[in-house]
Amino acid sequence: MKQTISWSPLSRAGLLMGVLALGLGIQGCAGTKVERVDAAEEIALTDQWNATDSRLVADSMIDDMLSFPWIERFQSETGQVRPVVIIQTVDNRTHQQIPVETFINDLRRAGIRSGRVDFVAAADQRGEVREERAAQQEFSRPDTVTPFGEEIGADFALSGTITSIVDQLNNRRVTFYQTDLVLIDLKTNRQVWAGQNKIQKIQQRSRFGL
Repeated sequence: MKQTISWSPLSRAGLLMGVLALGLGIQGCAGTKVERVDAAEEIALTDQWNATDSRLVADSMIDDMLSFPWIERFQSETGQVRPVVIIQTVDNRTHQQIPVETFINDLRRAGIRSGRVDFVAAADQRGEVREERAAQQEFSRPDTVTPFGEEIGADFALSGTITSIVDQLNNRRVTFYQTDLVLIDLKTNRQVWAGQNKIQKIQQRSRFGL
């Protein structure tokens, strides 16, 4: 005798949920795919400050700094071709953890690449270099020792801040980043350049959180 099985709406819903859970479990076991991409390619997963922002802002601000007349005035007054700059501090005053050292390195790299300015080591780097120089006096061959008293002093100091403003409504968020840098003549304390860069990012989440 043939028997028929009747499914209640509740049973059908339970079966459907079980199938969906099984499918998600199988998908989760499929593994993670990692793809290597060019470091210069922008990959914006969120509205947070990223490596591309750091590089683009640094390049733009160094270009702007070198376009001001302070460098020609310095060359005329001193006869020096390339002014020497030290990067002091760039304060992170945003709502997120920004690797400021990466931004400072991008600034330094853009300046050196221009061929128009030289940079001296920061305070922590100078300490290590001086320790090495001191060790040479004791352990290195005399004709290879780097002498003391040959360091170059900076002519200008570069410093600044990175700030942010976040505006959010429902599933839409706008994040504004502003970078301000100033260049100061160490001899006169004159501010010879002030630069500003602004970035605005929009992030919108799916209504279903996907």
